[in-house]
Amino acid sequence: NGLDWNFSQVFGERAPGEEVQEADIISAVEFDRTGQHLATGDRGGRVVLFEMVSGSNTDPDRKDSSTRRGVEYRYLTEFQSHEPEFDYLKSLEIEEKINKIRWCQGSNGAHMLLSTNDKTIKLWKVHEKKVKCVSSYNIDPQPGYAPFREDLSVSSAESVLSARCRRVYANAHAYHINSISLNSDRETYISADDLRVNLWNLEISNQSFNIVDIKPSNMEDLTEVITSADFHPTHCSMFAYSSSKGNIRLVDMRQSALCDKHSKLFEEQEPPGSRNFFSEIIASISDIKFGGGGRYILSRDYLTLKLWDINMESAPVKTFKVHEHLRAKLCDLYENDSIFDKFECTISGNGDHVATGSYSNLFRVFGNSSGSEACLEASKTPQRRLRSPSKLTSRLGLTRGRRDSANRRSSASEPDNFGEGCNDFGSKLLHLAWHPQMDVIAAAASNSLYIFYA
Repeated sequence: NGLDWNFSQVFGERAPGEEVQEADIISAVEFDRTGQHLATGDRGGRVVLFEMVSGSNTDPDRKDSSTRRGVEYRYLTEFQSHEPEFDYLKSLEIEEKINKIRWCQGSNGAHMLLSTNDKTIKLWKVHEKKVKCVSSYNIDPQPGYAPFREDLSVSSAESVLSARCRRVYANAHAYHINSISLNSDRETYISADDLRVNLWNLEISNQSFNIVDIKPSNMEDLTEVITSADFHPTHCSMFAYSSSKGNIRLVDMRQSALCDKHSKLFEEQEPPGSRNFFSEIIASISDIKFGGGGRYILSRDYLTLKLWDINMESAPVKTFKVHEHLRAKLCDLYENDSIFDKFECTISGNGDHVATGSYSNLFRVFGNSSGSEACLEASKTPQRRLRSPSKLTSRLGLTRGRRDSANRRSSASEPDNFGEGCNDFGSKLLHLAWHPQMDVIAAAASNSLYIFYA
């Protein structure tokens, strides 16, 4: 059966007609392993943390949603993770925009998380700190008298959350970082850019190991780029990465130091005679996630979501049509760059449902076995019937410099001339995350973070 989704809360809701600052647009959403904490990153380089309010939900195992209250999160803290930089050697500006956030293993009540922009990854420690204030000084200066010393009086103020950068992992990527993924050993992680995947130890910031390198000796021979990478949730030697050609490679690091040969290649063959100018563009995978305890890989391309069984390489076990209504409009979407939009995907903790974003601030939830499908709006009335979803933004080519976001922004904000339906291509829901233990989705629409529960 399909899940009955309800609105829980929204952070950063904007009033009708209110202009959104570019720096406030959310660019990353991530739950921690327990789902008790939630982090967002934005284009201004800030990371905002939220915490589930104790007692906000009843027994998560209870199936009757009518007897469950919506989950509730509260604002915890925020900090500036990245600042804009300038590469003087290459004369290139490096954006502060947060591309990905990943939670690490915390200790002693402190939260640890990785955040990255296009070039630099940082490890942050967020912990509680008691601030002490001096309420009276031990010197009482009197005119004409020597200072009289008394006991210094110190009073403790309330505890505050402090964010401290513990490590900076820099200078390892020549191209834009598109993924970071923490290993199940909790000690290492991978970072991926257009042509390489690097393996890091969390404790060592000045050295990484290049484990995948698809850069050809002659760049004119380049035919594909890496688009996403994800570690297996339980096997610490295995990870997967996707490419712009629409395939996914599963790699076992035990086979060789340089993982230039994959263990498995997941690729769906095109039907004969169906290839056209847009085939490779729409086949490019924008995001992959392991699910079902590592049994499945979920991938998102421009038109579809695909669920792969890691034991079957020839075809996905399920294909969910997300943007099928846009297939006839690919030429127009190419003209305004929307065809290059990169949507993320997410899978429920039990592996039964998958979700991904769309245009007009819509997102879609599919049941893997039930065949259910829900099209929901990121608003206080998610079940409001809208006519159809739409699209997204970001180019697939190699990007050494600042992305051409200004031009894309102007084209995305142009009025929609694509005909019927509610295809607002300027309002796209790119980033969303599923609670690891409950049917709760956090979805980012522009500068607003919406929480829904089922």
